[in-house]
Parts: sequence; structure tokens; C-alpha cells
Amino acid sequence: MMAGGPAQAVDCRLALVLAIDVSSSVDEAEDRLQRSGLAAALISPDVQAAFFGADLPVALAVFEWSGRYNQSLLVDWQMVTGPETLQDIALAIQRSDRSEIEFPTAMGYALGYGAGLLRRGPTCLFRTLDMAGDGVNNEGFMPDTAYGAFPFEGVTVNGLVIATPDTSDGQDVIRFYQDQVLRGPGAFLEQAHSFEDYKDAMRRKLEREVSARTIGNLSAPAPDIPG
Repeated sequence: MMAGGPAQAVDCRLALVLAIDVSSSVDEAEDRLQRSGLAAALISPDVQAAFFGADLPVALAVFEWSGRYNQSLLVDWQMVTGPETLQDIALAIQRSDRSEIEFPTAMGYALGYGAGLLRRGPTCLFRTLDMAGDGVNNEGFMPDTAYGAFPFEGVTVNGLVIATPDTSDGQDVIRFYQDQVLRGPGAFLEQAHSFEDYKDAMRRKLEREVSARTIGNLSAPAPDIPG
């Protein structure tokens, strides 16, 4: 049991926010791959099994991000109570239109937006923000500033990077996520080697992320990162 204070009623075991990178480094074809990849991952058998492997449901919200003031909500909070909910969310993402095409990568602002989204979300045992992207912060304040300025207490921040590790740019992106983005108990980084690999990487991440956890996992090990 959690220590201290009276027990608080919860609506769900996990409040999960997924954030999609639509900065100018992502072209039109790559954007479609990530939308279709996320939609397919959400309704894959393994991910569905993870969503519905416990009594309490998962609450899910999705937004896209790029520049300082360029965040757009794709799916507002949905309590995922059955496969039909995942189907509806996947369809909404698949059919969504990209909101921006020309803005840089303002990670700090995106983190702030995600923190606000979690703050107004349902009361859950765990809260996770998942940042997906193919580049480092190149506009506005950095993640450490966001973590100091916005309500991140009790929030885990995971990452999904689209980066080829055998290039210097890819190594820079991986290192940026490892050193500056991952945050909180049990935080981990998943890697897609290309946008074509996005679907499989997202499936692996979601399966791990939404699997049932116990209260004891609040004291999880240090962030897990790919070698």
C-alpha cells in the first residue's frame, strides 16, 4: 500500500499521454507512417492484451507538437474500457490531418503542454507522458526548465526516438533523450531505426507501458535505455 494520507479513489491504473512530433524535420510521408503506425500499434493483439490485463482501465490522450506554440490535441481523454474504444482512437489518429509543417522542435514547450494535459486528466494510480520524436530541442527552453516550471511530480516521461544509431545525428538524438528527456521511476527509451520501423517500436513501447503494474513499482529501477 502507498504510505501516508487517506486512500484516494482512482478512476484508472494509468493516465497515458502520447505526443507525436510534427516538426519540420518530419516530411509528409514520414508523418503518415507515424500516424498509421500508432493506429496499428494501438489495435495490435499484444497491445490490446496489455490494455485489458487488469481490472482498472487505462486513460489515453494524444497530441502532436512542433514549435513553441504549436501543439494540437488529436484525442482528448478517453477511458479505454474495451477494444471498441481502442478502435475508435486508432481511427481518429489514422484520419487526423497534420496541423503544422514548418515549425522547429520545441521540446520544452511540448513537455509543458503534456504536463497540463495530465493535470486535467483523470485520477489514476500512475501518470505517464510519452514523447516521440526524431530530433533534439532547437527552439525555446530545454526539458530541464520544463521539469522545473510545470507540474511533473509523480509523472514518468518515456521516449520513442526515430534515429539511426550508426550516424552522428542519430547518436545525438538518442543521447538527448537519454540525458534530458527521460524522467521518473521506471522511465525507458524505445527506438525506431526509421519511420518504417515506427509501428513496431510503438507496439513494443505500448505493450510495456500499459501492462498492469503494482503499487510497488512506484519505486522502480533507474531509467532503461537501449545500448
